[in-house]
Amino acid sequence: MQADATGGSIPLKPERQRVADAARRLAAEGLVIGTAGNVSERAEELVAITPTGATLAELDPEQVSVVDLDGGLVAGDLEPTSELDLHLGIYRRYKAGAVVHTHAPMATALSCVIDELPCVHYQMLLLGGAVPVAPYRTFGTPELAAAVLDSLEGRVAALMANHGAIVHGADMAQAVELSLLLEWACTVYWRASALGDVRALDEEQRAAVIEAAIERGYGTTRAAKPTTEASS
Repeated sequence: MQADATGGSIPLKPERQRVADAARRLAAEGLVIGTAGNVSERAEELVAITPTGATLAELDPEQVSVVDLDGGLVAGDLEPTSELDLHLGIYRRYKAGAVVHTHAPMATALSCVIDELPCVHYQMLLLGGAVPVAPYRTFGTPELAAAVLDSLEGRVAALMANHGAIVHGADMAQAVELSLLLEWACTVYWRASALGDVRALDEEQRAAVIEAAIERGYGTTRAAKPTTEASS
């Protein structure tokens, strides 16, 4: 078993496994390529995070770094991602459980040409509605982290101008699913805009969706009501 500097076992073993699994899935889905993108999961005061320069499609849990919320390396042999400040900033400000940053092709393409992804489908309410585009800043800098953090206010997703996309969730499973949803929404918008003027859901329509989802328990399975057999 891999050990930390004190000779004890490395902490966050389940989280490191989930980070590696998420990185490989995102690569298989085409949302990250090569070493571009990063993933992390928080457990109280520690964060398991992808290392810089690692091929995400081949990431092993043993390669995942563990840092504290100040960015200090707690365990692992590799330096964490260059976007460490961005991940830690999201954990500190938004109390997230997991963060996924991708260079998903459609999200990245749209980030080069739009200032906001309109709410074109009710599923986007899971992202907070319309998705803002954070202004361009050099990767790995405090300026990029600050710009993205501000854009995420009231949202769980943002595009990063000429760069990619970022989401945060309560846990790794949710963050991955939101990343997939964001790329799907970007693709829907792109296809719709190629056909004509895109209609976005207005405030009243969005409110009606939320009301209907609560009333019907949308997104959860339920036992079917038994049917009454017709009398003979």
